[in-house]
Amino acid sequence: MGFFDPTAWAGLFTVEGLITLLSLSVLEIVLGIDNIIFISIVAGKLPKHAQKRARMIGLSLALIFRIMLLSVISWIAGLKEPLFFIGDFGASGRDIILFAGGTFLTIKTIMEIVEKITHDDHGSDSSVTGLGFTRAIVQIVLLDIVFSFDSILTAVAISSNLVIMILAVVIAIIIMIAFSGVVSDFINKYQTIKMLALVFLVAIGLVLILESLHFEENFHVNLKNYVYVAMGFSLTVETLNLLRTRASQNRTRKAHLAEKH
Repeated sequence: MGFFDPTAWAGLFTVEGLITLLSLSVLEIVLGIDNIIFISIVAGKLPKHAQKRARMIGLSLALIFRIMLLSVISWIAGLKEPLFFIGDFGASGRDIILFAGGTFLTIKTIMEIVEKITHDDHGSDSSVTGLGFTRAIVQIVLLDIVFSFDSILTAVAISSNLVIMILAVVIAIIIMIAFSGVVSDFINKYQTIKMLALVFLVAIGLVLILESLHFEENFHVNLKNYVYVAMGFSLTVETLNLLRTRASQNRTRKAHLAEKH
């Protein structure tokens, strides 16, 4: 069913259609977390005045890529067919994209971690030029493409209604744009959270590589679920530590004020 097919729109305005739209929107947001984190970290290296523009461009391109891919669903489905064989392993176009994207994400993030360990972090580089901004956007675009494939394949698996899939993607991206600034500021403000986010991206990169090698398919396991649970647990612990530290600082400040009076 096409986007302008009356039957597709009629299917949207049913209880089942609305539930599917809500479920898929939430799932798209969850799947977009890694995208937001990567965009936030890359944009965080730019001057403050350019960060919001980089996030907006990155997420807007993500929306465009997703809608473009949804419009060629039959081509996406064809990407699962093997292009060549290495022994018994059939490598498809999707496998190549996931492997290349996972490798890029893993290497890029490990380099970022090494840089943070070996150099002092002074925040964004105010000397970044237009070339630096362009390089950041290119990196965001490359990962947008990989994450878009993952997002669209999930959407296709849940619904065959193109209207529901496109609306779910649009809703998810709009919410991601609305909260990307908050997420970015939170990640870049607390260095321990930023390191946690970087480790999460390394894990996602490795998952993409394993997915391209059919690890999940062969062993019937969804590695991303484990990564998301581990990330959620670690983030909860780190947030509690931050709240404890802040409460301790407030008590110390109040004690000093009381002594002065």
